[in-house]
Amino acid sequence: MSSDIAEQKQIETILKSLPTSAGVYRFLDKNGTIIYVGKAKNLRNRVQSYFKNDLSHSPKTRLLVKKIHDIKLVVVENETEALLLENNFIKQYKPRYNILLKDDKTYPWFCISNEEYPRIFTTRKRLKDGSLYFGPYPNGKLLKELQDLISKLYPYRRCNLPMTEANVLKNKYRSCLNKQIKLCSAPCEACVSKQEYREIINDIKKVLRGDFHQLKKDLKNQMMDYAKKLEFEKAQIIKEKIQLLDAYAAKTSIVTNSFLNAEIFTYEPIHEGLIVNAMKVVNGRLISSISKEVKVQIEQEIIDIFTTSIIQLRTELTWDSEQIIVPQILPLPEDYVKQTLADTNDKKKLLDLCQKNAIFAKSDKIKRDSILDPERWSKNLVLQIQKDLNLPKPPYYMECFDNSNIQGCSAVAACVVFRNGKPSPKEYRHFNIKTVEGPDDYSSMKEIVSRRYSRLIKEEKELPDLIVIDGGKGQLAVAVEALSELGVDEQIPIISIAERLEEIYYPGNPYPLCLDKRSNSLKTIQHIRDEAHRFGITHHRNKNSKETFHTVLTQIPGIGEKTAIDLLLRFKSVKQLSETPLSEIEKCIGKSKAEKVFAYLHK
Repeated sequence: MSSDIAEQKQIETILKSLPTSAGVYRFLDKNGTIIYVGKAKNLRNRVQSYFKNDLSHSPKTRLLVKKIHDIKLVVVENETEALLLENNFIKQYKPRYNILLKDDKTYPWFCISNEEYPRIFTTRKRLKDGSLYFGPYPNGKLLKELQDLISKLYPYRRCNLPMTEANVLKNKYRSCLNKQIKLCSAPCEACVSKQEYREIINDIKKVLRGDFHQLKKDLKNQMMDYAKKLEFEKAQIIKEKIQLLDAYAAKTSIVTNSFLNAEIFTYEPIHEGLIVNAMKVVNGRLISSISKEVKVQIEQEIIDIFTTSIIQLRTELTWDSEQIIVPQILPLPEDYVKQTLADTNDKKKLLDLCQKNAIFAKSDKIKRDSILDPERWSKNLVLQIQKDLNLPKPPYYMECFDNSNIQGCSAVAACVVFRNGKPSPKEYRHFNIKTVEGPDDYSSMKEIVSRRYSRLIKEEKELPDLIVIDGGKGQLAVAVEALSELGVDEQIPIISIAERLEEIYYPGNPYPLCLDKRSNSLKTIQHIRDEAHRFGITHHRNKNSKETFHTVLTQIPGIGEKTAIDLLLRFKSVKQLSETPLSEIEKCIGKSKAEKVFAYLHK
């Protein structure tokens, strides 16, 4: 107990002596492990905010504060330094409560090794050995085409020899077959100098950066120099390289007609995090696109999560464009990078393309999660619905009602059931409207809600966690009235969804809730509504068709539904049947029944 008191006094002392300058703070647990890293313009205000008795803190944030046993500070000159230092600490310590970039794939990269005579190869592991990495390349076909282009353009070494200039001068190496087939310039035998080989590597860097415009300009200058010197064979080789670059560039995506150089970032919210998509454009060409899942450990504003994700992504991908295109201005220091909104058609096109990739990545993750771990996916979906609709408990059991009639005829209704966010068809129920005459949707809705829950109450069965009504405020009001008469209106949350604008209405509230059209919560509510509509329409059509059928043939005494169907299948229509001789009808259904039908149709 005494140690706890000592630690509490230590934290109180730190809180009182916090500086007001910019910096980075680290929270440590009782084992001295860093559990959270944060940055601040004003360290005193930011750190003290965690320890205020604020009920607005999320449960995860309150849990984090309980685990803090020490605080370490680093004061820096400005916000930009704090931003970069925070990112370095997160990469170094991987604190439990910081946001975590995730992806389920290890994408390949191009690596230019940190050697006197660099090698170029593809790898899925990025080592901190001073090598340069370009990528990642989610598209394997693009990677292969780029690799083929570099091989045809430049003769770089492919061997794994630990090559040094001193050993080359001592003739310690021998060239391999790659020299003979002109895939390698053989620096091992000093066929090219170290400087010449470095120039080859620099040109390869330009290709990997997507800087084709500058590279072609340099090659054309070389070609003209060779032509002036009448070295036409060398000029032809350069010309062929330019043609290879043009052929490859024709295959790559041109996303803007301007020579724009930028990085584009957008996001899609998911349960407990975001999907962030990043694209890199060089001279108007898309050279890289990647999506990352961001897991959030403590509750933060989406804009702050997105901002931190961009910093981590740019560091991880070693991107350093002078401007980024984002959907809104972010709380980044002015001297970190230039932020640009989609203020031109080209930029809007890029941002829309980036958003489509984020939506696709989110959809793909949902599909994979629902297949690989359906129980967890269903639980997350239900919890998200609870959060979005502000429900008292997760709606694991939902029911939805819909009416169907045509000009008051064959009025029916349907009740569909969803369990854990998915349809439960065996529990679907049809209702024939019994007490309502004419096309009265409100009275019909009240009848079926009353009948459904009076029966569940009588049989002491489970009541749903959420009722969804297909309709607007009117249908919702009569459904609430039916529940109130049964005395369960306070026990069961109920909402309605208006089809035209997909608005959610609550009892007693004239203002609807408008959920994000892309949210899984709204899609689930739409799904249950559409399923109720489909199920009700199917029953209505069957009933209406059966009633129409009864009015013609099944009203004949002694003629049942099966006989009537046999006649219509054979003679196609009642009109054709009435024009058919008795002898032909007898062949189909026998003499006795044929006489009854013939007499009825010719009376």
